[in-house]
Amino acid sequence: MDADGTVDAVDGVWSGTWVADRLGVELTGDAELTDLLGLALRRNPKRAHLLVSNVLGKHVPQRPSVVWRTGHDLGVRVRELLGDEAARRSVVLGYAETATGLGHSVADGLALAPYLHSTRRPVAGVARAGGFEESHSHATSHLLLPENPRLLAGDGPLVLVDDEFSTGNTVLNTIRVLHELHARERYVIVALVDMRSPDDQGRLAAFAQEIGARVDLIVSARGTVRLPDGVLEKGQALVAAYEKSHAESAAAALPRPRRTRGEIVRVAGLGWPEGVPDGGRHGFGPEHRERLEAALPAMAERLAPHVRGRVLVLGNEELMYAPLRLATALEATGTDIVYSTTTRSPVLAVDDPGYAIRTRLVFPAHDAPADGPGERFAYNVAGGGFDTVVVVLDSAGDTAELAAPGGLLERVAEHTARVVVVVVPSYIPERSVMSLPEPLRGPAFSSYAPDEVGWLLQDLSDVRLEAPTEEREEAIQSGGAHYAESLPVEYQPSEQYQGLFHAALDTSAGRIARAVGVVTETVLAERAPRRPVLVSLARAGTPVGVLMRRWALDRHGVELPHYAVSIVRGRGIDATALRWLAAHHDPADVVFVDGWTGKGAITRELATAIEEFEAGGGPRGFDPEIAVLADPGSCVRTYGTREDFLIPSACLNSTVSGLISRTVLRADLVGPDDFHGAKFYRELAGSDVSVRFLDAIQERFDGVADAVDADVKELLGADRTPTWEGWAAVERISEEYGIHDVNLVKPGVGETTRVLLRRVPWKILARADAGADLDHVRLLAEQRGVPVEVVDELPYTCVGLIHPRFTRGATGADGKAVAQ
Repeated sequence: MDADGTVDAVDGVWSGTWVADRLGVELTGDAELTDLLGLALRRNPKRAHLLVSNVLGKHVPQRPSVVWRTGHDLGVRVRELLGDEAARRSVVLGYAETATGLGHSVADGLALAPYLHSTRRPVAGVARAGGFEESHSHATSHLLLPENPRLLAGDGPLVLVDDEFSTGNTVLNTIRVLHELHARERYVIVALVDMRSPDDQGRLAAFAQEIGARVDLIVSARGTVRLPDGVLEKGQALVAAYEKSHAESAAAALPRPRRTRGEIVRVAGLGWPEGVPDGGRHGFGPEHRERLEAALPAMAERLAPHVRGRVLVLGNEELMYAPLRLATALEATGTDIVYSTTTRSPVLAVDDPGYAIRTRLVFPAHDAPADGPGERFAYNVAGGGFDTVVVVLDSAGDTAELAAPGGLLERVAEHTARVVVVVVPSYIPERSVMSLPEPLRGPAFSSYAPDEVGWLLQDLSDVRLEAPTEEREEAIQSGGAHYAESLPVEYQPSEQYQGLFHAALDTSAGRIARAVGVVTETVLAERAPRRPVLVSLARAGTPVGVLMRRWALDRHGVELPHYAVSIVRGRGIDATALRWLAAHHDPADVVFVDGWTGKGAITRELATAIEEFEAGGGPRGFDPEIAVLADPGSCVRTYGTREDFLIPSACLNSTVSGLISRTVLRADLVGPDDFHGAKFYRELAGSDVSVRFLDAIQERFDGVADAVDADVKELLGADRTPTWEGWAAVERISEEYGIHDVNLVKPGVGETTRVLLRRVPWKILARADAGADLDHVRLLAEQRGVPVEVVDELPYTCVGLIHPRFTRGATGADGKAVAQ
């Protein structure tokens, strides 16, 4: 160890010599590069070599002041680059696991900004704000779990900190993901070393131009790694040969353990300040930094009597910053001390002065990791001549496995006289699903009675979201916007059209009441004896959910909870709403409800969304099956009917759906931990027929009861397996009409009506025997100048085709232009 604490050479030998000589790997660049880095071999199928930092405090024990000051000084440079005003608006993001402490130290130097680091530990009740992949890593998936969902939603500079900037893939992938969610004008990348190859040097400027933002790079040193051809295979062969030549594999590189195990003591009451996070997993603000700095001297004073001689403070994987700051506080008292942390990263150990990883300890994971059990490692601890090793953990890692035979404490105690265990309380974010707002209810939000439905939405009534239909269609089809980012201007029906609605309601109320009864009784029978929780997909599903609730109450005296949630094609279901539901009800009791199926796109969307929600750590148990009033596309197994007939609620927009708009999902309005949004059109109260629609159908309940009983008995004994014939028909129509996009083909009376009300229709296909069910469709088509084409072979009563002007289907199958 040099006088300044830098562990970079033994007897003048660079700690990368062993690898360089055997694999031909070369480091070239700034003079200080070999002081900062050594080389080792990964036990990893993706990359052969490992750049081992001497100042990071991960694999190589180093004086804590050197580790902290290295990151701090980089942060000072970032602040000078940005200026104080921009620095106050910035956020620092570090990478798990290696750069969590480095990123936090950079944030210390920047001083004015909050800090967050990625994590590989899902935390129950904390919403995921994003994630990304680190392709070359041993553990690739990173989660972003800020306590404050707005932390990453600002437009100030984002400062990304990693230990090395090599290919740049990880950092640029992160920026790309976060830029799509919350675009910024400026990014700053901070790394200890810039090791990009000449081929990668130009990518940063090209990337910045691509996203339309400024991207700066600040590093301690620059250089490149020259890798000869076949280095991965040569490295793997070298690792295999070395391990085979040692009977005890990695243990052969360790000095002989002590004959007697060192004592293990625990320090209680360290005095970690209440409310200060143990790191940046959920965010760490300047106010936390101030409180921690004030508390560090007292904590060091309490810890000092328990250490003696030469001391190593050993952190734990992502928990790098808390042990680092305890170590710097102890160092300030005059203690002879160095610092490093355990890791997931498997690296070959070779006891040679020219190799960066001289020894390794192997022990099982002790923090119940989400990806399952596995080996963990502590490098250069054995043989370090430490009289005391202070093992610093968070409380989540203080488990029985920690002290079990072969666990971390026992392995460390084999190589030191004294092991001191310090446990820092794992920070539990205050914000959870329980702190989310209660559901919105009428009359404050919607014209439905408060007990009819609770809307798991946020009120965006005061936000301007409407755009002309043609303008929205152009933006959607050209890829410039998602349909859920804006709202169509609400269609105001003419007196003639309203007359058609009331006539249709009078004609079809009995048929709808029968379908409501059938689907409700089917749900009750299949969920018995448990009480279902109805969760309608806003907004088309909401009137159906209200009617199902009324049927259960009217016929059985059973009051079913009913909520409305948002689902967006291509974006999935509102995950925050799912977490709220799981916190208040058993997910197994939830029954998702929709009005009707077209081709089954939402059915598929929901199944995929639930799978992704669970894979991301969300509560399990939700059944993705949808119960619908009508299933003409044969997409679900729980339905009231499979006939394609007019459901009058499809004739209108908000005025038959409680005066609620379609749901909205836009990044600048809906944070990652917020409910999706919607508007309440109070000004349309004079045209509202929502309750009239419900009452007209409920009035028919008694008259259809016997028919419902017979239908349900037949259905429960029948094969209701979906055939998806509707989807096949849509694919055929898409090709026959030269559209080549199933999203522009909307089958069924309900979906066709929506096309005419909200989109830019091209033409309507109608079955010859459609009759009065299509009176309102014919009227709307006439008003908008849309041709209605009679088709003999059609599995639906009608199909609406959205105008493909802005898609590749702008020409038909015959090569003629679709648009005039």
